[in-house]
Amino acid sequence: MKMNTVLDASALLALLHNEQGTDKVADAILNKAAISSVNWTEVIQKAIANNINIENLNQDLAALGLTYFDFDMQQAHIAGNLWQQTKPFGLSLGDRACLALAIHLDLPVLTADKIWAQLDIGVPVRLIR
Repeated sequence: MKMNTVLDASALLALLHNEQGTDKVADAILNKAAISSVNWTEVIQKAIANNINIENLNQDLAALGLTYFDFDMQQAHIAGNLWQQTKPFGLSLGDRACLALAIHLDLPVLTADKIWAQLDIGVPVRLIR
């Protein structure tokens, strides 16, 4: 199955909260998006913190076109190697996990984090707003 983009947790959370940029995230999912298991963890945590019902959410999103990727050793090495380059931008491990998946799959990444637009890591960064 050919993916078209990798979603950052911030993008998926924007969709769940019906924030600006929701249409871009929904389109990405319908056109076969990917998300790292690390970023899915962030979505679960923030959904619970905001009292969003997540029962069956992963199955519902998968039915729409979202594919979940386990964080593996190759992605771990990519994320670790991104640390020095992204440190000035304050990127977290979760951020680097998302970028590592995008690099691994050679796909653009979709995020709400504007600072990512300044990154030059070999894959396009697209902002939802």
